[in-house]
Amino acid sequence: MKPEISSKLPKLGTTIFTVMSQLATETGAINLSQGFPSFDPPDALIDRINWHLHNGANQYAPMPGTPSLRMAIAEKTERLQRRKLDVDTEVTVCTGATEGLFSAITAIVRTGDEVIILDPAYDSYEPAIDLAGGITRRVPLKIDENGSDFHPDWQRLSDTLSDKTRLIILNFPHNPTGAILTAEDLDQLAELVRDRNCYLLSDEVYEHIVFDGEPHRSLASHDELWQRSMVICSFGKTFHATGWKLGYCAAPAHLTAEFRKVHQFTTFSVSTPMQHGIADFLASDPGFYESLPAFYQQKRDRFCELLAPSRFKFQPARSTFFQILDYSDISDEIDESLAKRWTREIGVASIPLTVFCETPFTGTRLRFCFAKDDGTLEKAAGILCEL
Repeated sequence: MKPEISSKLPKLGTTIFTVMSQLATETGAINLSQGFPSFDPPDALIDRINWHLHNGANQYAPMPGTPSLRMAIAEKTERLQRRKLDVDTEVTVCTGATEGLFSAITAIVRTGDEVIILDPAYDSYEPAIDLAGGITRRVPLKIDENGSDFHPDWQRLSDTLSDKTRLIILNFPHNPTGAILTAEDLDQLAELVRDRNCYLLSDEVYEHIVFDGEPHRSLASHDELWQRSMVICSFGKTFHATGWKLGYCAAPAHLTAEFRKVHQFTTFSVSTPMQHGIADFLASDPGFYESLPAFYQQKRDRFCELLAPSRFKFQPARSTFFQILDYSDISDEIDESLAKRWTREIGVASIPLTVFCETPFTGTRLRFCFAKDDGTLEKAAGILCEL
């Protein structure tokens, strides 16, 4: 007798990132879909990791992370967000941001709890909520009158809050739209949750990639919000090394204690030589991450300059390394279908926005990754300008 499997995630197939990257590989298309850079991490960082590989750092790291890396994270957070973290009770190193998000959701959400996420929403949130027994409530971002800038709809979020709301998940700088939060946004969020028994999970993996002189405003920077927040960040995005899968969770001690109860049985500990190497690099070059806005803004500006003659409508991204292009003057085809067809027919792969939404309010928009060498961007833009 063959046992029957009752899926815990019956609605899910393969993530769109895998689908589009595989399609790009099969067709030989330029892959501007999945968000990974085409350039390597800093040589000095690789050298430090290599040194630790050859000098004994090859056994289990402490479950919360190596003391040196937790200290480096705390120093960075105090420098940028004016939040002094206790390295022993408020910082935990994770196997990438995805594990951090999963462990945080699992630690907080109980059966029947409601969790609010903002559409378009990164596709790992709802499966984790489902596995924890929670119920997802989606609140779409607002689009401005020009149809190009996205922003939280605080009134609609307020209307969605209930006594069952256990957690609100925020993602700013926002993937895929590039939206960022203002100081007023943080105050408005604090007002909404002040008298409610709910927590906040802040996905801030693009914390160092914000453009045009704007700062990144972390939930960790706001005294009132911090008390109920878990902040998830990613070294993979910061160091052009998404394949390393290394990030961290910063949270007040009472939340960190619950987070670690799950984390220790999800992954236990993270690659030891990489932790030591990153700690060394952050100590020797603490300004590296401060160079990222200018570095990626140059990529954004070059990509937008190349696309200026095209029929796409767009506003330059405010953050992340993704550019949203509105193709409504070119086609009225559904975005997922068009993204797959263009990958096959013109040889440029992208990500459709509607797959991250409960209702397809984002319409005729595709996401393109500009974290690529200039030659790749020039080739891709040349093809897109011919449409």
